[in-house]
Formats: sequence, structure tokens, C-alpha cells
Amino acid sequence: MFNKIIDQFSRFFVGGLFIFSGLIKLNDPIGTEIKLEEYFEVFVQDFSSAFHYFIPWSLEIGMIMIVLELVIGVAILIYWRMNLTAWTLLLLMIFFTFLTGYSAILEKVTDCGCFGDAIKLTPWESFIKDLVLMVFVLHLFYHRKKYVPMLRTREGHTIILATIAICFSLGIYAIRHLPFIDFRAYRIGNVIPQQMIAEEQPIIEYTFQKDGKEITSSKYLTDAGTTYVSSRVLNEDKIKPKITDYAVVSPDGEDKTKYTFEGARLLIVIYDVHKASVENISAIQELTKALDGKVDCFVLTSSSAEAMETFRHEHQLAVPYYFSDATVLKTIIRANPGIALWKDGKVLGNWHHNDTPSTAEVLDLVTKK
Repeated sequence: MFNKIIDQFSRFFVGGLFIFSGLIKLNDPIGTEIKLEEYFEVFVQDFSSAFHYFIPWSLEIGMIMIVLELVIGVAILIYWRMNLTAWTLLLLMIFFTFLTGYSAILEKVTDCGCFGDAIKLTPWESFIKDLVLMVFVLHLFYHRKKYVPMLRTREGHTIILATIAICFSLGIYAIRHLPFIDFRAYRIGNVIPQQMIAEEQPIIEYTFQKDGKEITSSKYLTDAGTTYVSSRVLNEDKIKPKITDYAVVSPDGEDKTKYTFEGARLLIVIYDVHKASVENISAIQELTKALDGKVDCFVLTSSSAEAMETFRHEHQLAVPYYFSDATVLKTIIRANPGIALWKDGKVLGNWHHNDTPSTAEVLDLVTKK
């Protein structure tokens, strides 16, 4: 009876967690790509330069891992080909546990991206999560040959194939447009300057020794006979701003960060002009022309001034450009190019270049909000 309860708990816990984690990442495959690039760059330094060749394929590798994670979750729930599923599950968990352990112990990557931007875990929280999960994965693996499929062979195959097809379709759609649900600090409705301020001031709890007893206080005690022992921040999760690295500078080195928060601003985000799609650049060009004198338009890029000047002239993009960090630009919008509309620092709209808004749509948002 107890073993049956553990079987069912392991099945739903592991399967459900894999599906939940996979769906969050499927919502934002570009986010997974960015995280994999970060890991590969670290591995180039720590292990082998061969990992450098994986960086250009981060998006494709990420999509395969996301779909595999979802398929394994579904397969566990229906006990589909459990010998194959359990082996794949174990190997994937060993890989994930290595990554989170590596991040936690060596502090190389500060966020594993297990649950995307929806749920932020520290490296140690991610590692502990994987160790706990591994206990139930090992249970499923050990008993893999005793599990009876919930469906007949043909029905099981159909569900797995349908899962693969649906996941790839949704993932490709999210890549060619924007995430279905935006969990980032730059999402529509957020006021960016507010996101750059800590939610609370640190609340510190001090521990002291007095008369052989340990006491705690919210203030630093200086009484005679009181010895300081330690201190800790009680609200550590609320003292760090959600945005800590947003900064914009002009080609002359002038700080333009505050300028981006003044009035209506249309940001054309092109984090890398060499990788930028020019498929819809004419629509962006026409939009900036139509908004001239009504909304200030400018490009934010991390490319060099020379590369940006060449790109502007080739595509007749007659707007000024400023520089910002590539990772920040990828966080602002998951498109290259991407378009963001801000008014007094408040995000009114985000668009993929495949969904470039009309002039009327932009002006309507500016006048209404």
C-alpha cells in the first residue's frame, strides 16, 4: 500500500513538475536560448573551447530540451514506454543536477532558468530542488519495468506525437512573435523607474550574547556585557530592485537613461545588427517616418557605432541610436528588432518585428494612457 502511494506521488510530482517547468520555458524559448548561451560561455572558459560551437545553436538546442522535458512529463503520467522514458528522465536529471550544482558551488551562473522569469530561484534553491526531485526520479527508474501503460500502444504513441507537434508549434509561434505571458520587469503596464527602486529597505535582525543567553534585536545593542554574535537580513528578497542594469548612453558617452523616461518614446531594440532580421525593417522605417514630430523614436543597440551607422544607411532608418547592454536589450523585448512604446517610463506596448504596429495604434496608446 505504501509503495503504491509512493508510486503515484512520484508519477504526478515528477510528471507534473516537468510539464510545469516545460510550459513556462515553452512560453519564452528565447529566454532559454539566452540562458544556454550563458552556460556555454562559462563552459568555454572552464572546460573546453569546443563549447563555443554550441552558442550559435542555443535556440535549437533549447527548443529540443523544452519539448523533451514536456514529452517526458506526459510520458510519465501515462506510463508510456517506461523503460525508455525512465532512462531518458534519469539522464536528463543527472544533466540538470550537474548544471544547478555547478552554478551553486562555483557561483558561475546566478539563475539556472529552471522556471524562466516566472519563478526566480537562487542556484542553491535550484540545486536542492533537483536533489529532492532526484529521489522520486530514482524511485520511478528503479520500478520502471513494473509500471503498466495507462493507454494502448497506438493511443499512447498518438498522445506523445501530438505533444511533440503542439509543443514545437507553440514554441515556434512564441519565437516569431512574443511570449504568450510576459513575466519580465519590462512587461506592459510596468513603470521602469519604479522597477529600478528597491521595494523595501533592509530589515536587519541582530543576535547578541548577554549573561550567557542569546538575544535578538532589530537594533545594534551597545549595552555593557552585550557581545555581538551575528546578523541577518530578514527581507532579502525585497531589498533588490527588479531592474538593476538598465542604462543608456549616446555615441558621445552622454547618459541618456533619464531621457528614455521623459514623454512618449518609441524604442527600436536591435541588440545585434549582424543578427537582426530585416524582413520587416521597411515597416519599422515607415512607422518612424509617420511618427516624426509626434513620438520620439530611437534605436537601442549593443553593436558598435560603425556597425550601427552601416545598418542605418543600408535600411534608411533615419532615427538616432543609443547604446545599452545586450542582455538588457534581450530582456526588454524578445525580438531583434523589437519595438517598445514607453510614456514617462511606463510600458504601453511591446511588439515583435513580425507584428509591427500601425501609426494609429501607437498614437492611440500614447493619447489614452
